[in-house]
Amino acid sequence: MTRIGTSELDVRPLCLGTNTFGWTSDEAESHRVLDAFVDAGGDFLDTADVYSAWSQGGAGISETIIGNWFARSGKRDRVVLATKVGKAPGLEGLAPQTIRTAVDASLQRLQTDRVDLYWAHADDEAVPQAEVLGAFDELVTAGKVRALGASNFTGRRLQEALETSRREGLASYAALQNHYNLVERSEYESDAADVVAADGLAMVPYSALASGFLTGKYRPGQLAESQRQAGAAKYLEDERGPRVLAALDEVAAARGVDVAAVALAWLRHQPTVLAPIASARTTGQLPPLLTALELELTDEEQAALERASR
Repeated sequence: MTRIGTSELDVRPLCLGTNTFGWTSDEAESHRVLDAFVDAGGDFLDTADVYSAWSQGGAGISETIIGNWFARSGKRDRVVLATKVGKAPGLEGLAPQTIRTAVDASLQRLQTDRVDLYWAHADDEAVPQAEVLGAFDELVTAGKVRALGASNFTGRRLQEALETSRREGLASYAALQNHYNLVERSEYESDAADVVAADGLAMVPYSALASGFLTGKYRPGQLAESQRQAGAAKYLEDERGPRVLAALDEVAAARGVDVAAVALAWLRHQPTVLAPIASARTTGQLPPLLTALELELTDEEQAALERASR
């Protein structure tokens, strides 16, 4: 088990993303994915009040599906549950009243009495950090939230938030959730990584498989039909994408595992990273994710992937 930054929460080093629930996975399949993930030892779930506003189910459907699963399965206490505030229609931004309203709505949909890790889904520079953190601190004091996280924050703004918490005696962000993977490295590594390391936070990167590109199913002349095809195809537009796939193929073949497992294992072993977030539309997509929980790469394999991704 691994501690989530400065919080008291312990998780295994892989987080199941649930943005597919109610979008490309119906409720029955979503419940099967949740059961299979938890029964195999997974214990960290990530959702958001905005998931999946782009689908027929609309904003809040992912939380609703998870809440129904809690009620059916009785497995609420077996997981660390993370959700987010700040992007749902009508509840955009981080004004204190928005946060208060949003958390109550999330708790109702999730059919639970607390959120273990509550993310600010995006920075809101229109609201003073002290007001944002004051509202979050209220939720922690009330027991509705156990720990806080920041998502899509720059290093500068994250540092300002941490300093504000210390100065005002408010609950502090324990983790960061930003975009980071083998083909998207520079933004995080050149900016927020130093703040995360210096302050003992945990990095929980989203898009850990680069919209499916790092599963290996998108290659030159071979673009799998899916909702994420356009996002994955862009990584084929320069030589680095195919070079990374070639390096992943070599390691995966030598180890007898899937490409996705290698990509997640590489990310899991990066400095400051606690648990990559990856989603599974069906139970058939879970095995590579679960393999990544235990896969230990050699120094030589890590170096080969490092070279390919630069």
